[in-house]
Amino acid sequence: MVNHNEHNGHNENQILDCSEDLIASVLDCAFEVHRELGPGLLESVYEQALAYELVKCEIAFERQREVAAYYKGYDLGLGFRADLVVDGRLLIELKAVDDISPSHLAQTMTYLRLLKLKRGLLLNFNKRLLKEGIKRVVL
Repeated sequence: MVNHNEHNGHNENQILDCSEDLIASVLDCAFEVHRELGPGLLESVYEQALAYELVKCEIAFERQREVAAYYKGYDLGLGFRADLVVDGRLLIELKAVDDISPSHLAQTMTYLRLLKLKRGLLLNFNKRLLKEGIKRVVL
């Protein structure tokens, strides 16, 4: 049995936070992607383009970060994948849907909890203006 504390490398009660500057930098990259591509494409296209912008801006990130699921400290062996984790401290979930649903928000909150992160951005690129598709999520 894998203990959750050992698996993620930090104290179980420790929730990692990020700076507003990091959030602003990521949002600048997302706005650039939306300006260039506009709405109407697949989520995977926006993920690839956002990854390109983050690299260009020298912002560290992981794509498709595994999110392990535990039950009473037991690793269920059922993982999920977070779209992007920036600087090990900020979750980015990307969508290309008409509207963000309660289930999208619940998914983001669950990923934050499982990853022990305080903040995330739920970005819906399928809006005429990206600012209409930004949802800040905080544990």
